[in-house]
Amino acid sequence: MTTRAVWFRRDLRLNDHTALAKALEHTKKGDEIVCVFHIDPALNETFTPNHDYFFQTLATLVEDAEQKGAPIHFIEGDIETAFQNLIEQLDVNMVYFNRDETGYGKKRDQQLLPFLNSINVEVYHYIDHHLHGSGEVRKQDGNHYKVFTPYFRKWKQLQKPTVQKVDHELLSKVSINERVSFSQGIKAFDDLVNHTERVFEGVGEKEALQQLEHFLEEDIYDYDERRDYPAVDGTSLMSRYLRTGAISIRTIYHQIEDRIDHRRKTTGVDTYVSELAWRDFYNMIYHFYPNAGNEEMVQKYQGIPWNNDEDILRKWQEGQTGFPLIDAAMRQLNETGWMHNRLRMAVASFLTKDLLIDWRKGERYFKDRLIDYDPASNIGGWQWAASTGTDPVPYFRVFNPTRQSERFDPHGRFIKGWLPELENVKKKHIHDPSRMSIEDQEEANCIIGEDYPAPMVDHKRMRERAIELFKDKT
Repeated sequence: MTTRAVWFRRDLRLNDHTALAKALEHTKKGDEIVCVFHIDPALNETFTPNHDYFFQTLATLVEDAEQKGAPIHFIEGDIETAFQNLIEQLDVNMVYFNRDETGYGKKRDQQLLPFLNSINVEVYHYIDHHLHGSGEVRKQDGNHYKVFTPYFRKWKQLQKPTVQKVDHELLSKVSINERVSFSQGIKAFDDLVNHTERVFEGVGEKEALQQLEHFLEEDIYDYDERRDYPAVDGTSLMSRYLRTGAISIRTIYHQIEDRIDHRRKTTGVDTYVSELAWRDFYNMIYHFYPNAGNEEMVQKYQGIPWNNDEDILRKWQEGQTGFPLIDAAMRQLNETGWMHNRLRMAVASFLTKDLLIDWRKGERYFKDRLIDYDPASNIGGWQWAASTGTDPVPYFRVFNPTRQSERFDPHGRFIKGWLPELENVKKKHIHDPSRMSIEDQEEANCIIGEDYPAPMVDHKRMRERAIELFKDKT
């Protein structure tokens, strides 16, 4: 008899789950499966909205697995000790998981794999979080791409992995329930759930599938035109589900392929698929630039003398810059744990180019606040905005925050939704309230400098300073 442990990590679902599907596929008569989640103290020393959303998703997986007769067993503490205990308690012969190619997850895998091999436990691990892993999309000479456009051309040519069918009936038959032997793990899980401060809507696999259904019914066809307008419900909202693994990237891709009506205009569909490719691209980049979270990928830009003014940083964090679109975006993030993608670019450009604050400080603030935080994509996005990445916005192209506001929130609906102090400001002033006369301010019940801050910088002057800063390093 063989006992296989399936280790859930950032793949909190029971469908289209490669490690789970493969473990079931390899199961023979008399074999057993134990579903496992490891609680790592190093990742849970502080609690943020990111943690809250992840552990609420985990709780939905626990509930779903219980209903399907495949209970999750919690192990906790030092990873080698935790797995040693699991293996000894349940006589585990094999461990299955979906591996990480970057960041902390990769280091964890590199630590655990030799240990499991040393105690004669077979290990099966798979690419599951992306359509194509970091080594799959290569140039003709075998090197990796640094620019997205040629990467995407090659990416489109490659056959995509199929959906992994999970036999829930077999899972129920072969799963064991030995949770009584892991009471410390149960307590650790309960402690995590009790630590969560926010309750989020739209959590777990069922919600993910429903949201995908909603997006594919209509919104995807206009995605290219509507995705840039934060006051419009024009995005898929799938990033949070991909981050927790409540849905598989394969499920999304193949649902698109199977359901799209090609008699309709499909530019929105094509644009959305390119976003899935960007996710793979940034995973590849982070794999080949493992220090990208701490240093600029372009070497000549390392050592830029960033502004370290914590008071300026705090005003950006709290949405008190005096630039309405930037402030509304930051307040959306602080309140909901999410920010519209167009606004992520705008606030990142503002922090790095208008305020000259180190991009790492912005990236780390996003890490704590975003419920869809993905290290590779967010580090890639911040280095793109800061003009320090492998395929970035040129350093001389600096987003004008007022122009961004005029283009993408022309009526100020998004701004007024998040900045109630600007509710009565007229459309002609909503993008730059500081231009109101005293009479206009009084009429709008919004005194600049009291009810809403004056712009903290002069964009034109700071743009010139940013360009000079980068020129000096070129």
